[in-house]
Amino acid sequence: MILWLGALSSANANSLNSIRVWPSPHDTRVVMDMGSEAKFSYFTLSGPDRLVLDLKQTQLKTTLPVVIKDSPVLTKIRRSSPAEPSSYRLVFELKSGQKPDIFALAPTADGQYGHRLVVDFKHEDNATTASVNATTNVKEKSSKPVVTTRAIPPSKIVVAIDPGHGGEDPGSIGPTRKYEKHVTLAIAKKVAAKLNATSNIHAVLTRTGDYYVNLNKRSEIARKNKALLLVSIHADSYTTAGPRGASVFVLSTRRANTEIGRWVVKKEEQSELLGGGGILLSKNINDKNVSQTVLDLQFSHSQTEGNKLALKVIHELRQVTRMHTSKPVYASLAVLKSPDIPSILVETGFISNPQEEKLLVQNYHQNQLAGAISNAVVEYFRANPPEGMIVVNHPSGSTHKVKSGESISVIAQNYGTTTSNIMKWNNLKSSTLFVGQELKVSSPSTTSNSSGSSASRGNSVSNGKVVTHVVKNGDYLGKIAQQYSVSVNSIKQQNNLRSNTLKVGQKLQITVPIKATTYQVKSGDFLGKIADQYGVSISDIRKANNLRSDSLAVGQKLTIPQS
Repeated sequence: MILWLGALSSANANSLNSIRVWPSPHDTRVVMDMGSEAKFSYFTLSGPDRLVLDLKQTQLKTTLPVVIKDSPVLTKIRRSSPAEPSSYRLVFELKSGQKPDIFALAPTADGQYGHRLVVDFKHEDNATTASVNATTNVKEKSSKPVVTTRAIPPSKIVVAIDPGHGGEDPGSIGPTRKYEKHVTLAIAKKVAAKLNATSNIHAVLTRTGDYYVNLNKRSEIARKNKALLLVSIHADSYTTAGPRGASVFVLSTRRANTEIGRWVVKKEEQSELLGGGGILLSKNINDKNVSQTVLDLQFSHSQTEGNKLALKVIHELRQVTRMHTSKPVYASLAVLKSPDIPSILVETGFISNPQEEKLLVQNYHQNQLAGAISNAVVEYFRANPPEGMIVVNHPSGSTHKVKSGESISVIAQNYGTTTSNIMKWNNLKSSTLFVGQELKVSSPSTTSNSSGSSASRGNSVSNGKVVTHVVKNGDYLGKIAQQYSVSVNSIKQQNNLRSNTLKVGQKLQITVPIKATTYQVKSGDFLGKIADQYGVSISDIRKANNLRSDSLAVGQKLTIPQS
């Protein structure tokens, strides 16, 4: 049976300008860019399985066939002879029988996209749990969100990291055409990697590539993996290039409390339309079997915990980047509306600002942002340990303060060591601990070697020269630290700074690291020979080693600065 859809016939011919295919773990989306609103009909065939789509009064302005190699359902899109001369017929070759979802999308308000015709092919139900190294065996097939409780927590603390936008939805686009969807995925992957490097946090990603995930589906992925938090990563934008800095959003059922917040809400609503008009979670939680009272309590808990996490993320971000606001921004955003999962949305900077667009695509800055977000998540769980779970710490920490209910075995597991090691490092004669007791949780020799002599680090040593930096308009500690390849904390300590606030014209003393090599003098060596060997001057070697004469002794160790 042929289905006739679309607007009434028009005398003006349409055009098929391009075809874009977006395979994802849960569906394959085909987007056809049209010259005007599409008028179409379609039917399916079997033996082999195909979808036949007739575009009325349409001419081709792109290249066919399109071969698809990375979709589990679609292999090729080709042309065929139409039933009517004025139509253009497309054939979608399929691996199995499908019930496609076909719909038109109107042009976007900003002019980024024109008329589009979208075909969605759904994959198997169990493909909806896209994640990084996901270990959960998902058997649920219900499409409705379910409010759950966790009487028995998972063996690891699971955190869902959500890279905003993707695929058909690029998010905001910077002045030099950098896409938000690429920035968010890069930062999210770094956050997940840093969390997975801790002893007992497991991070899952709501998307792992350049494809669109419905906003409802993002929460569903987190829920199916039993995530205790959801952190959505975005890059902000505004109508002008002026605004700068990071922000953290938390859920509010009321109108957003800032102008930027209202702009973000509008942007996310537009993104949902770009992706195909998915149903927002807030419209899909009316299951009659769920008590409204329980649901309200879940929302209240989710908001409270989300706010706690937001404050910690803000604290950490302030160490590495400029902040647009130093308090959480409250807004009604779909990705934050999981009643059972505390959620935040991190705007990592304004991609609409030329300077921040450059920063957001830099690997170093992305690592700084990811480190701040992951540190905040760890600190959140340290302060709010899930019932029945060990307290989360960075495994690289050198000391640990004992909290109520902790045992040596639990602490050893958390830091990736053994009970006997902790007892040995702390000269403990029994396993009895008391609250507030400080324990060494890594080998004292390892700790000292981390900042030790040149011998313990092989032939590479590090010196430093002190430079004076005069604060300019637009400078902040994270930017200055990046410029000189030092940490924010080192600048603060060297200049006795009690806050991150800087003033234009303020002078900062910064010790810039200089990499160097250790050389052991051999028979027949002299300063000129060694200087020539390493391409440095004799005076540089004298200065690096505080030499008062050119006399050398066999076996003497010299620091050779890099040229």
